Amino acid sequence: MKTWARRVALAAGLAAAACAVFAVWLAWDWHEPYPSQPRVVLVHVPRGMSAGQVLERMAGEGVVRSRFSLKLAFALFGHPKTLKAGTYRFERPMTPLQVVQMLNRGEVLLTKVTIPEGLRRDEVAHLLAAAGLGREKAFLRLTSDPALIRDLDPAATTLEGYLFPETYLMDPDLREEAVLKVLVASFRSWWEKIGLPNSGGMPIREVVTLASLVEKETAAPQERPLVADVFLNRLRIGMPLQTDPTIVYAETIGGVYRGYLTRQDWEYASPYNTYLHAGLPPGPICSPGKASLDAVLHPTPSDYLYFVSRNDGTHYFSRTLAEHDRAVDRFQRRAGAAGIR
Repeated sequence: MKTWARRVALAAGLAAAACAVFAVWLAWDWHEPYPSQPRVVLVHVPRGMSAGQVLERMAGEGVVRSRFSLKLAFALFGHPKTLKAGTYRFERPMTPLQVVQMLNRGEVLLTKVTIPEGLRRDEVAHLLAAAGLGREKAFLRLTSDPALIRDLDPAATTLEGYLFPETYLMDPDLREEAVLKVLVASFRSWWEKIGLPNSGGMPIREVVTLASLVEKETAAPQERPLVADVFLNRLRIGMPLQTDPTIVYAETIGGVYRGYLTRQDWEYASPYNTYLHAGLPPGPICSPGKASLDAVLHPTPSDYLYFVSRNDGTHYFSRTLAEHDRAVDRFQRRAGAAGIR
């Protein structure tokens, strides 16, 4: 009996010693960064991958010393239900506990993409695809559906005008639908904070459409409020806007734009042709930036009805047709071009 008790005591002692050794090893492994020398490791976690598969991939890429140690750390401290897909960057020696904390925080690499002012939706689709955020055809298909903006603009037929120009940091593993939601959400945020309170009852579609014309007519910040006022003055008296960018847009979506315009193009049959049709075109011709949107909401009061390019990025503004004709002769006809009429 005493022999059996000694054996039990010995086994218990060995088990306790083993547990102590394991605990010491685990404590060391959980707090000792691996590898010993810094290096950058990128690990991509696609959507649908299980937590176990993620941990296997991390270990396989040499992020940690021991698969078992990492899995035990995640089992105790990880959040498998909120594990985020994406690319994780490990740029210094890390412990399993630090890896688990990074996974819990979802610290995936983000893709920086800038949407410039004045792009059509097809140009935005190309830019997003080039940045690696999705497929161009998918973006084109999704932007043809106005569902994301229909509650604000019931007349919208596409997302043209509402893909807000801004610099974004995007999770590259987002679906195309989610990427577009971010862009439209940025517009919504602007409209709720600045647009709606200052629109004076002007429908959102008219604000964005007019701002898109301003965006395409001038890149000079100080001119935008005055250009907006010229268009508003024309609208008030029923005078056609006669702005070339609407023809460029019409011919581009019609697949016939040659890269330049002649007087013959002023007869191009399209509801967007503001030489043939008075009032605003049916919708935006691009996504305007904040400055152009603000210019429509806060135009510079004037009695100007005309402007013509000075060929230096700015415009000459006129009150009468006679004054405008002189300006056209001075700045444009000698160069073989014509301005807004």
